[in-house]
Amino acid sequence: MPETADNVRTSIAPVAASQAASEQRDLYIDRLRTVLTVLVVLHHTAITYGAPGGWFHYELRPSATLTGFLLTLFVSTNQAYFMGFFFLLAGYFTPGSLERKGYAHFLGDRLLRLGVPLLAFIFLLGPLTVGIAATSEKHSFWSTLNWLWQHKEVINGPLWFVQALLIFSFIYCIWRWPFGPPLSSTNSNPRAIPSAVWWILSAFVVGALALGIRQFVPVGVNVFGLQLGYFASYIFLFSLGIVAWRNDWLRQLEWKHARSAIIAAAIALPLLPAAIAVAMKGGGVHGANFSGGFSWPSILYAFWEPFVAWGMIAVWLLMFRTRFNQPSGFWTWLNRRAYLVYIIHPPILVCVSLLLHSWAAPALVKVVVTGTLACSACWLIADPILRLPGARRIV
Repeated sequence: MPETADNVRTSIAPVAASQAASEQRDLYIDRLRTVLTVLVVLHHTAITYGAPGGWFHYELRPSATLTGFLLTLFVSTNQAYFMGFFFLLAGYFTPGSLERKGYAHFLGDRLLRLGVPLLAFIFLLGPLTVGIAATSEKHSFWSTLNWLWQHKEVINGPLWFVQALLIFSFIYCIWRWPFGPPLSSTNSNPRAIPSAVWWILSAFVVGALALGIRQFVPVGVNVFGLQLGYFASYIFLFSLGIVAWRNDWLRQLEWKHARSAIIAAAIALPLLPAAIAVAMKGGGVHGANFSGGFSWPSILYAFWEPFVAWGMIAVWLLMFRTRFNQPSGFWTWLNRRAYLVYIIHPPILVCVSLLLHSWAAPALVKVVVTGTLACSACWLIADPILRLPGARRIV
């Protein structure tokens, strides 16, 4: 997940006071990252118990039931915005970090904080998670690890995000060096937030780009571990974050600026559930093509995502900046461990779900219980790991 901005220390009292106020105003961003991390864990928990999507262990498969409908709606809504939100926040902190550190230090830091966790997951946590999940189907843990090793399987799991962010960071540096502004200032220059027409037009453009990409790479198809079918919004939101930092848009954002996007999201949101219901009535979600091509479900899904995403992201930003921007020791503890939780949650979630496998309870109840236990376990396990020598430099 994205790194928060480093503190710029100075002996000039007025500047220091101004910076302290700025840092306090930005406390909500770290808390948003923590909440989004919880949503990631719950998202994968929902897939475990019957929502569609890729994961290591499935206790239940998607079905044309009310439970299946609700879980599908939950993960579809999450998918529309939460990873794009991560990219937006990552982009927001990228230019300031680059300008403070310079190209060499910035890229070295990216390789350390993103590359090392990615390699750790590929070579350790990914195979470990697959091996644990394989035991649910009576396969040997060690035989599974041996098979993965022999076939040189590369498993990036949810660390696809840091893989993509590492690529985005390198591309940004390559573009910035010859074409962007010089590394001469860490100050943003406030400019007016774009009008409602720009918000709506950008959603149409991103939806059209997503639909175009999915003609060649449908949703669910990985290319080097990345689902490129979703990358139209990811690239746009990462770039938007960079521009938002430069123009100081996050601190200027008010409800009046986002009103049209929020209304559009509210109008769009029920359209996908209606489409899912129609698809289920006609033989199940898998009978309708939402992932690619020019079928009506595919067209609807491609445009539905950005319209929902813009409104959802605006609501989260405004709500947290207004209500969750005061100092809190507990939030600080959660925030500092959120990135590590994101990295380690797959084997922990799989273990918790396997431990509760014999518990006969409705799927929705198991999602809540398993998700709560997995989140609690992740943060408790992350705490001692973070105290290991050198861990804080990486996570």
